[in-house]
Amino acid sequence: MEIRIQAIHFDASERLQQFIDKKVSKLERYCDNIKSAEVSLKVVKPETSENKDVSIKITVPNNEFFVNKVKDTFEEGIDDCVEVLVKQLIKYKEKARD
Repeated sequence: MEIRIQAIHFDASERLQQFIDKKVSKLERYCDNIKSAEVSLKVVKPETSENKDVSIKITVPNNEFFVNKVKDTFEEGIDDCVEVLVKQLIKYKEKARD
């Protein structure tokens, strides 16, 4: 699976990129034919709490899954997005089996 990370108007640290790779790669456990994952990170102005905007788009054959979360930290946002995507991928897998 190809993972693209796009940090809008800032540079994502190496630690954050490794965290994203680790978390998003775990999605392959739930669906083995994921083609790509696009992660967008954005800091929402003004500087307040819950100003980290995270969105993840997963592409599988004949389908796409998208999640967007706004949290205090990018790590929290990634965790929440991955959690939602896991549920979506499990549901997708079950429908495909039927």
